[in-house]
Amino acid sequence: MKNLKNAVVAKSCIMGYNKDRKWVGKIEEEKVKIQWHPGFIAAMNLEFAKNRKGLVYEREYNLNTKPLAVDLLVIKKNRKEKLENEIGKLFCGHNLMEYKCPGDRLDINTVYKANAYASLYKIYGGGKRKAEDITVSILREAKPKGLFRYLEEHGGRIENPYRGIYYVYGREVLFATQVIVTGELEKENHIWLTSLSNRLKKQDVQRLLQNVQVLKKDLDKELADSVLEVSVKANLPILEKLKEGDDMCQALLEVMKPEIDKIREDEKRRGMELGEKRGMELGEKRGIQLGEKRGKILGLVEAFREVGKSNKEIQKILIQKYGLKEEEALSYL
Repeated sequence: MKNLKNAVVAKSCIMGYNKDRKWVGKIEEEKVKIQWHPGFIAAMNLEFAKNRKGLVYEREYNLNTKPLAVDLLVIKKNRKEKLENEIGKLFCGHNLMEYKCPGDRLDINTVYKANAYASLYKIYGGGKRKAEDITVSILREAKPKGLFRYLEEHGGRIENPYRGIYYVYGREVLFATQVIVTGELEKENHIWLTSLSNRLKKQDVQRLLQNVQVLKKDLDKELADSVLEVSVKANLPILEKLKEGDDMCQALLEVMKPEIDKIREDEKRRGMELGEKRGMELGEKRGIQLGEKRGKILGLVEAFREVGKSNKEIQKILIQKYGLKEEEALSYL
């Protein structure tokens, strides 16, 4: 998997495992980076796969020389071409898309910002971009009830022409605007966007994996890989259940293996970082009484034990980190 930008920070509980991968309890909350936006870019490309030749994708399109960027700009090469996906029914020539990660707010300020970006895009087009040829799409998993209530209270109007798709009319918007509630979309027809969630169920993950498995084109596989990375990382507990079940075929497990390995490696790295941090904190407190180096090492040993490290693993870490001999490292255990 590639390391992608625009990471969104979400809170998660680090799970402690011993050397046999048995769960031994929650350690503490830390910030885990789930890169939702790259998954969104890939998902939209897959959503419009049938019209791919007629579209141009510009991710993080800079609106000016200053760092102002819209999440995704989709340009239709032929304005008159009709997109098969209902998300694209509103599209004109230039289509700006703003993606909100799970847990992000979607209020009237988001609408203003998205329309402001569209205004800048029009202005910097040198007079070649017409307002009627620009659309704004805002995507979020949960329905923004507060936003819709605000719009209606201020003379706006909301239409729901397709499941999960809401057109916004009124003085609050300057361009053709739609809000896409990905959690309401038909899962069968929008497997990629609906998979960008941290609340997937077992059948959702299985459906995603089955769709990944049948892809033939290399580009589609690469894009699906980005979606899969986000979905698996955001739904690790479901992944563990799928591993234990008898109803998941070996072929699907093979599809998941790179993601499983990557997540396990990330877990291991975060556990070591957390253990070292805790060890240093404990070591600082003990350092005065036991000597600075010895105190830090003892604190580190205690922290690694809390995250399920075996004595052999801890001994190896002490040898590598502090240059201890085997017997000296063993004396701390």
